[in-house]
Amino acid sequence: MSAAEFVAAHEPAIRLGAFFSVFAVMALWEILAPRRTLAVSKARRWPANLGIVILNSVLMRLLFPVAAVGIAAFAAAQGWGVFNYVSAPYWLAVLASVVALDFIIYLQHVVFHAVPALWRLHRMHHADLDFDVTTSARFHPIEIALSMLIKFAAIIVLGAPVLAVVVFEVLLNAAAMFNHSNARIPVAIDRWLRWLIVTPDMHRVHHSVERRETDSNFGFNLSWWDRLLGTYRAAPAAGHEGMVIGIPEFRDPAQCATLTGMLALPFNGPLRDAAAGLTPNHDRGLALSNNSKAADRQSGFPAQQQTSDPHLRQPTEASS
Repeated sequence: MSAAEFVAAHEPAIRLGAFFSVFAVMALWEILAPRRTLAVSKARRWPANLGIVILNSVLMRLLFPVAAVGIAAFAAAQGWGVFNYVSAPYWLAVLASVVALDFIIYLQHVVFHAVPALWRLHRMHHADLDFDVTTSARFHPIEIALSMLIKFAAIIVLGAPVLAVVVFEVLLNAAAMFNHSNARIPVAIDRWLRWLIVTPDMHRVHHSVERRETDSNFGFNLSWWDRLLGTYRAAPAAGHEGMVIGIPEFRDPAQCATLTGMLALPFNGPLRDAAAGLTPNHDRGLALSNNSKAADRQSGFPAQQQTSDPHLRQPTEASS
């Protein structure tokens, strides 16, 4: 049995083993070396965040009995997709497929911020009142279903090998738990890491209540796309300790930290003009690039005065 056949045969066990292993490591890291003091306790947030994982897993199994690996195998059997037409070394097809799928996830993420109807679904992820390893899996079931369909289409078009799909799925889940964690990494190490992958400090900026910061740092695994396409922001304006996590109009833990409240989020509140946040202006373009470079040259991320807007205040519940 080849490595690819072994991986395909044991895909569920590999994915589950990787998920629980990385989750345990990041959860322990958060305890031993936390980056920030949580505004809302884990005891308040984790039941709902983990509950949505279980709910999504059950629903996706019912809706899509054939997983991404099955789609890849079917495409290969039918001869569909680029890498089933183009003669390329197997290792190159695997590597290129993983990178291409990562880029597609980046583009999908940008679109879910830019299209108001899709933002309504995605904002459940952003409405978490704090930022830790459980935030990584906090997505609305409708968004998960749409993401699955996009992934299936991408796999078919690429003709991605089964091994590439398994590697991508494991990397995506592991990277999401890593870069959503409340884990402290020395600034010097973080600065080097983020040239290749998305780090927790890099992605935390994306979860800021500040609109210009929310619409930046879209990458989930590779950090190249944000740098190449001008969506990179080095640090939050208020600093990592002073920034506020979440969405301005959703600050009630009863709404943002309960399973029923989270599921209702797409259907509550005003419809944000998300597309406007991605329109080039003096804050996004050259000024953003210069600010990012300046922050990168510093030894740490300087804190600035916190906004006085009452909608952006942190919940008062203490962390645990």
